Amino acid sequence: MDDQHIQYTVVINGKPQGPYQLEQLKTMDIHVGTFIRVPGMDDYKEAHEFPELRELLGFTYQQTAPQYFASFDQRLLASAIDYFLLTLGYILLVLLGFVFVEDQAARMAMAFGGLPLVPIAKFIYGSLAEASSQQATIGKKLLNIKVTDLGGNQISMTNSFGRNLAKIISTAPFFFGYLYSFLNKKQQCFHDAIANTLVVKDRLI
Repeated sequence: MDDQHIQYTVVINGKPQGPYQLEQLKTMDIHVGTFIRVPGMDDYKEAHEFPELRELLGFTYQQTAPQYFASFDQRLLASAIDYFLLTLGYILLVLLGFVFVEDQAARMAMAFGGLPLVPIAKFIYGSLAEASSQQATIGKKLLNIKVTDLGGNQISMTNSFGRNLAKIISTAPFFFGYLYSFLNKKQQCFHDAIANTLVVKDRLI
């Protein structure tokens, strides 16, 4: 869509107002940090995050550290969703294997012998997904949360694998590494602190 025809909703004095055309914003008191949203966006962004507004109003992009962090229950639910989907996929594969295996003992071995592969699949999938441009697994995307570095940027593949591997440390003893998220303002689990990562959520107004 042409920038001139985009409808902009602007937060003024704490209240969403508009919509406005791009040229109308030129006459308004828009600051770098003014919250603005266009159709199709789930969340507001600051004015400097829009390329067309930077060009129109002479703003420069300002990378700011995240200030909205995912809570423990959001992260737990996201992980549960991921495990559910991976386990469902495993069950479907086992049922498909039953078509070719008739022996009952072999079927039992097939059904239970591969269960340890589920957390391994979670480790690989989580590492790849969180280092991707989406910065999130399916579970995290459904909860509108994602993994970033301390500046809010996409993490590298190496950092992502290291972060997920460090979850082993977070589980012992007594999952203290996960409970550690209640002890710091950024709600980092211990593996986040080790990897210098954050799990952030969308800013909603």
